Amino acid sequence: MSSAYDTGRFAKVTGLNQVATHTDVAAIVEQMLADLRAHPTAWENHTLDRFLDALARSLRGLDGLYLNRGQHLPDPPTWKLLTEALIMASGYE
Repeated sequence: MSSAYDTGRFAKVTGLNQVATHTDVAAIVEQMLADLRAHPTAWENHTLDRFLDALARSLRGLDGLYLNRGQHLPDPPTWKLLTEALIMASGYE
């Protein structure tokens, strides 16, 4: 970050659109961990305390996210939905 107005970023991962199983989620979480270790202060929410707070807010905001996309929240929830929330929590302001 180069100025007082810069904020952190979301975790950089690949394969989000292919998430269909719990092992796919685990692979994304492993990518998130590698990204956090490589760039420990780049995420907006790089501490467990901040990440968990943002995760709760991300989960509460999923309805709005899908509404903004012109989509309905998946019912029942999917592994991809959980993965989206995890990634959102890394950079949620």
